[in-house]
Amino acid sequence: MSKQIEAATRPLPSLQELEAELTQERRKLNRRSATVSTVSTLVIVAAVAILISMLLFPVLEITGQSMTDSVYNNDIVIAMKGATFHKGDIIAFYYNNKILVKRVIATAGEWVNIDDYGNVFINDIPLDEPYISDKAKGDCNIDLPYQVPDGRIFVMGDHRATSADSRSTAVGCISEDQIVGRILIRVWPLEAAGPM
Repeated sequence: MSKQIEAATRPLPSLQELEAELTQERRKLNRRSATVSTVSTLVIVAAVAILISMLLFPVLEITGQSMTDSVYNNDIVIAMKGATFHKGDIIAFYYNNKILVKRVIATAGEWVNIDDYGNVFINDIPLDEPYISDKAKGDCNIDLPYQVPDGRIFVMGDHRATSADSRSTAVGCISEDQIVGRILIRVWPLEAAGPM
């Protein structure tokens, strides 16, 4: 009963006090609404970025040395799915639950030959390879000259002495359904970022 009497005897707040309290409550609601809106926007943007990355532009981290001096271990690159590719393009493809990165050397029906010095010939014409620094025949256990089968692509790493690629029957020529995409751009490290 004393609490009721105390509440009844307390003076009513002034109009300015009520307006100040109302303004404070509106600010709280606005901050909460802005936070929810910002978080929702960030989640949507992240989801769209992940979908684009998975469906169109996979982001890949390079592991290994088979593509030096073009791409190095721990470089981060962006590929493009469904891109057309030509001889000399760098592509990523699935092999034994891994993604390998190699260079397109020859396509279906072409004849590949490699001499003991590591010079590559396509249909008896020397392949111009300004992207490699050291030529080597490497691990080559296919019968040369070798004709690329229908629906297949002959790929090689730029570091020819150590690369496991189409020169070996263990990897062989790859089919187009194995391809993740053509490497478009290096994004890391920043000092080497740029188109491939």
